[in-house]
Amino acid sequence: MKNKPPTMAALATFGAAPTGAEGIQITPNGASPSTIGSTDYFTGHVVVVPLFPATEFTHGTGGHVTFAPGARTAWHTHPAGQTLMVTSGKGWVQEEGRERHEIKAGDVVWFPAGVKHWHGATDTTGMSHIAISYMLGGKNVDWLEQVSPEQYQPSVSEQRATA
Repeated sequence: MKNKPPTMAALATFGAAPTGAEGIQITPNGASPSTIGSTDYFTGHVVVVPLFPATEFTHGTGGHVTFAPGARTAWHTHPAGQTLMVTSGKGWVQEEGRERHEIKAGDVVWFPAGVKHWHGATDTTGMSHIAISYMLGGKNVDWLEQVSPEQYQPSVSEQRATA
């Protein structure tokens, strides 16, 4: 897959952030338009709501991302890491070559710089999270190939454990 400018990187362009620390800044709920996650970077129905852009002080972008059941990101890495705060539902996260983990509302996930991973909803339950992606050299994500249906589907032992 091509390394196109990512949806999450677009968060850096929403709104004009002050360049100096002049006081409290409030961004009203709904100030930035929601977008449907690009099929280049997501599988299934995903809605991305930009929350804040990177500034010279924050060095990270924030977005609220909602995944319908079965929806997920493509494999990707972050040059300076990413934090997810799960706000509702249940989802899965997986680092390449490692076991998948279930995440649920209240969980916080840290992905170190350069770690190839994916995240999204489970096959039966939607999930929302706030994503804070840190910038390095003006970039916050490198998108890779899609997660295949075989990689995404729960194993027989996982299906038994939830039955």
